[in-house]
Amino acid sequence: MKADLISIGDELLIGQTVNTNASWLGKELSSRGIRIVRVISISDDKDEIISALNESLSRSQLVIITGGLGPTKDDITKYTLADYFSTRLVLHKPTLKKIEAFFEKRNRPMLDVNRRQAELPEDCEILNNNYGTAAGMWFELNEKIVISLPGVPYEMKGIMTEEVFPRLGERFELRSLYHRTLMTQGIGESFLAEKIRDWEDKVRNTGLGLAYLPSPGMVKLRLTSYEGSEREGEITGLFKELETAFPQFIYGYDEVSLTVVLGEILRKNRLTVGTVESCTGGMIAGSLTSIPGSSDYFQGSFLTYSNELKENLAGVLSETIQEEGAVSHQVVEQMARGGKERLGVDLCISTSGIAGPTGGTEEKPVGTVWIGIAYGERVVSRKFLFGDDRERNIQMTVLSALNMARCEILGIIPEKK
Repeated sequence: MKADLISIGDELLIGQTVNTNASWLGKELSSRGIRIVRVISISDDKDEIISALNESLSRSQLVIITGGLGPTKDDITKYTLADYFSTRLVLHKPTLKKIEAFFEKRNRPMLDVNRRQAELPEDCEILNNNYGTAAGMWFELNEKIVISLPGVPYEMKGIMTEEVFPRLGERFELRSLYHRTLMTQGIGESFLAEKIRDWEDKVRNTGLGLAYLPSPGMVKLRLTSYEGSEREGEITGLFKELETAFPQFIYGYDEVSLTVVLGEILRKNRLTVGTVESCTGGMIAGSLTSIPGSSDYFQGSFLTYSNELKENLAGVLSETIQEEGAVSHQVVEQMARGGKERLGVDLCISTSGIAGPTGGTEEKPVGTVWIGIAYGERVVSRKFLFGDDRERNIQMTVLSALNMARCEILGIIPEKK
């Protein structure tokens, strides 16, 4: 079954409200074997609603509309739907009783606009709303279904869970999709696609779905079986091939964070960790300590934004900073080594870079970052060239540092750039 999602509301179009409804619906519907082919946001305008409905019904069997069912005059969805399906609004007494009880329970007066919310299209199935005053509506036309739901997220979710999903399950033989996601860090989407080109051809020849889901510093690979969990073993085997070939990039499955993975490795090996941070401003330490139980392995951090603190806290030699600059492999290696010794940890992560948007030079442009790792007797460092956006540079530095630490502990030697 194919489905379109139509979200109504100017607040979505101007970015005032994030469309979490579409995200939730996409996840829940796809897990039940319903394929989402389009998600759009439109204004609360009759012509826009009709145009979107016409296009969606031309290709999808199911259309779910959210929003536009409030009590005010600008909420015109039910009026438009009544015209579209050639029906009229009538007072739905069960809904009116629920609205009256809703206001009585809260000791609030019920206005005429609230009463009018119980006026609903005559030729549709009313979907009970146990969480608010706007009922949902189920229309059918030429063996296609249009469902209209309130835009308030918890009301929409309640109606979907209690009313819509059971009805869809009774009407259709839905076969759940099976997804599994592989998490990668340290390689861009295009470079990853080039490396796994033959593997990708193999996957697509099996009939499985493959999606690349990039974000700053990470790329997720999602495999989808349209036959449910029957092919779980096959998907696991395909991902294991990539794990064996690219352990420096692949760190886990199904949305697990690098912070959690590194924490588990540290705990399993009874290791302690600390950080000496400059350009990341304590973000690595903050990431590590965001995990419950991180006191088992995290010991502390030096925030050394100034050169003086790099020298006084981490033991970096002043002449090294003068000769090589604070953003250099020599400095981050001394930061990591000094932090390991002074914090008394098994592994220390250090960072120094130019996060931006100012401070760059021709030799060291904005986005230049050095990361150092001291572990055991080894001290290693790596240079990264990220980009012009400060927030993204810091985010990518944190992820890269965590992955470098993971690789060091596991004995994985990253590819040289």
